[in-house]
Amino acid sequence: MKLSEIGALLQAEVVIGCQDDLEIKTAFAVDLMSDALAYAKPGCILLTGLITPQTVRTAYALDLAAIMVCRGKVAPDDAVKVAEELDIPMMRTSYIMFEACGRLYQAGMVGCIEAVNRCER
Repeated sequence: MKLSEIGALLQAEVVIGCQDDLEIKTAFAVDLMSDALAYAKPGCILLTGLITPQTVRTAYALDLAAIMVCRGKVAPDDAVKVAEELDIPMMRTSYIMFEACGRLYQAGMVGCIEAVNRCER
């Protein structure tokens, strides 16, 4: 699914855009960055309500494709600045994380762990 399609599906506002319309195959939703470090896979979109500079740095370290901020939260200037510096697309949606994930799943998006399990079969 293209990043622009994800944005449209979640009625998201672009905070930090990107040059290319990235193809994203998996998603991971979490507010605990320790869980992101343990389970998120490169190339996925991170759905979170925790938006700090450290969240952005974690996404960068894991080579995640983009960040979707849930619950209508507004990213603080310091987090936006880090996302700009690290060239990580960031969007925000007013949907709670549960509904954002449900909408993505209904549209065919799978989670990181589910994608790994499918490959192992």
